[in-house]
Amino acid sequence: MTSITFVDAVRRSIQNDPRYHPAAYELVRDALHVASKKFRDENDEDQHVSGQELLEGFKDHVIIEYGPLSLMLLESWGLQRGEDVGNIVYNLISVGYFGRNDGDSIGDFAGGYDFKTVFTDPFLPSSARGGQEARSS
Repeated sequence: MTSITFVDAVRRSIQNDPRYHPAAYELVRDALHVASKKFRDENDEDQHVSGQELLEGFKDHVIIEYGPLSLMLLESWGLQRGEDVGNIVYNLISVGYFGRNDGDSIGDFAGGYDFKTVFTDPFLPSSARGGQEARSS
């Protein structure tokens, strides 16, 4: 890994892959810190988190930071699924800002959760949450 500023890393990443808004990169970086605090002891020298752990930290961070606006904001920044978070991580790896472990893969970000459900359900009235399947049966 080279010594590169975050601003430079984002600029280079966007030159290579213009799908994501610069703010999406900052959001993923912040979510990485949230995931590291959630899943690693602060005394651990290795603060590496898995793709699924990062997605969990991402979810927590986004809901706390943006509340009911989460889904709209994420979509406007190009983030619609876990794989988009992974693409940002791997864009930052490719420009030398983030490092990676041997077992890491872009596939680690596949699956996970549905953005529409996760970022809207917490803000729906309780009568509207999770009951949609029961009404349509």
